[in-house]
Amino acid sequence: MSLPSALGHEHPIAMAHRGSGLLWPENTMVAFQGAVDLGYRYLETDLQITRDGVLVTIHDDTVDRTTDGTGFVSDYSVEELRTLDAGYRFERDGDYRHRGQGVQVPTLEELATTYPDGVFTLDLKSDGMEAALVELIRRLDLWDRVIVGSFSGSRLRRFRSLVDRPVAISAGPAEILRFLTAVRTNLPYRPRADSFQVPVKDRGITIVTPRTVRTARRLGVPLIVWTINRRAEMEELLDLGVDGLITDRPDLLRTLLAERHGNENRKEPRDG
Repeated sequence: MSLPSALGHEHPIAMAHRGSGLLWPENTMVAFQGAVDLGYRYLETDLQITRDGVLVTIHDDTVDRTTDGTGFVSDYSVEELRTLDAGYRFERDGDYRHRGQGVQVPTLEELATTYPDGVFTLDLKSDGMEAALVELIRRLDLWDRVIVGSFSGSRLRRFRSLVDRPVAISAGPAEILRFLTAVRTNLPYRPRADSFQVPVKDRGITIVTPRTVRTARRLGVPLIVWTINRRAEMEELLDLGVDGLITDRPDLLRTLLAERHGNENRKEPRDG
């Protein structure tokens, strides 16, 4: 099973979660630029849709947690959304350094055109954006630059029904359950997704194990783990053989990967 282009640029895949909500205001161009400056190509973000049908990169369905505004994203036009301060709530070390600095909620189009080499994992957070996403993918020719996922199986089905060209899909909850059932039972299984993006554990069940890693590799479907922010856990998962990590600490992961790459290059060649 060959990988879609969007998943084939590096191994292991290092993916910046919302740019980084720990280092910068999440899902803003400040955060995405910070991750890109660290060398990241893979950026994870969340999508909501405005009243006038524009896709924007914000996690919540309201603006309250991350901006100085209130109310549902879907009640704002994109121009109204631009008036909000998306750096207002971000605090680091007791400092609100991004307040009043012009940080805005970006559009997906802005993100995709600013980073023409970027690959974007897109989490569909609300209903009613599937057609708008397909239209944007077509218009900007993003077929090989997006990995589309959602915790809603119905959103993924609607998206699939609208596309007329291959695009990478991340497994939804039902597909993850099918995968785990196949791992446990050894029954035949044909994946309906191009990647498994999973937490280490969910509701007390350990998902990432040597067996799931081996099975995903045999199926040819990358297993990418979120959201990993501690160095020790990063090392443990990479040693286990996962295909990628999603992190709020892109600085830490980049340093670790550079160290591991250097150690691999310094290994003595085997005799014979």
